[in-house]
Amino acid sequence: MPATVLLAISLTDFIWLVVGLFIMFSVLSIVVMSMIWLERKLLGRLQLRLGPTRTGPMGLLQPVADAVKLILKEDIIPASSEKAIFWVAPIIVVISAFMIWVTIPGTQSAVIQNLDMGLFYIIAFSVVGILGLVLAGWGSANKYGTLGGLRAAAQLISYEIPIIMVAISVAMLAQSLDLREIVNQQDDYIFALVQPLGLILFFIAGLAEVGRTPFDIYFAESEIVGGPFVEYSGAHWSVFFLAEYINTFAIAALTVILFFGGWSGPLLSGGWEIIWFLVKVYLVILVIFWVRGTFPRLRIDQLMAFAWKVMVPLSFLSVVMTAIYQFYEWPAWTLTVMSSAGLLAVGFLIYKRMTGPSKLVADVRRRQEALEVSRRANGQAGGN
Repeated sequence: MPATVLLAISLTDFIWLVVGLFIMFSVLSIVVMSMIWLERKLLGRLQLRLGPTRTGPMGLLQPVADAVKLILKEDIIPASSEKAIFWVAPIIVVISAFMIWVTIPGTQSAVIQNLDMGLFYIIAFSVVGILGLVLAGWGSANKYGTLGGLRAAAQLISYEIPIIMVAISVAMLAQSLDLREIVNQQDDYIFALVQPLGLILFFIAGLAEVGRTPFDIYFAESEIVGGPFVEYSGAHWSVFFLAEYINTFAIAALTVILFFGGWSGPLLSGGWEIIWFLVKVYLVILVIFWVRGTFPRLRIDQLMAFAWKVMVPLSFLSVVMTAIYQFYEWPAWTLTVMSSAGLLAVGFLIYKRMTGPSKLVADVRRRQEALEVSRRANGQAGGN
């Protein structure tokens, strides 16, 4: 009898898990389509265009049309490819993207499976996606694909370190790895106010993790013609596309949960708090899309140097400052001052580094003009 009861409970839990995963897949698919439409509209406005306008009212059905088109396209598999790896790679990438959302809460109760170590779980699964990209490049038997896979491994591993270190500093502030508890600890003040340096580091590293501009170096079309995705087409390529947007939505959601109080907000309570969560998440997504339409792509050497010379040291500094603040039990404003000072100092150094070459060019031009004036004066004196 107990075994029968146990089996019934396990079967019930399994059915609810399957239902929850189906709902999650459906919701995330709708979210991805909304993000595609929003990105195209915003990029169109930034580039003085209209964006999608013809398919559906205001072009709202354009992502649906694109999805149908990709699914119906011929799925070509190169003859020289490792077919098993070629098939498995996109599955690994999309499963890791979906599994991250198992423990990301939309409200206090809107979560498939809350985990006491949810933040650690998310970081662990985000690493799995790197394997899928490397396998996609290597399994394609294409030199550009292999190069893109190696770039993806180098980039994602490098920028994973700042994400982990910033997550540790937030966990130290909240004294928990539970995402719901992290949100609850921001009732008095959001962590973005006391850790502005951590917020900037997490946002930048998150852009690099999902391969968004200006960190889209591992599939740069102008350099390696698509990188790991160069041999993929049809439904296989659309799976990578789907995973990219799901990961982008996940980074925006984690930014809101870790630094902006998650679903906390005035007027709304209970299940309606998800409205605040979605509003905050989509505001972060708008910033991500704005970055894509504003900044150029980095070179591979600039990207790696920025990771190891700027991001990694600053992320360790963020942990050290948080540890000092926690150990001495200082008031919250002291951490704000330390974090802001570090952010301003780094911003100044980056500004000097970026303006240095232009000043050098201007100095060279002044010397050339002075030399030209001197030559003309000497020529006129010799003529007289």
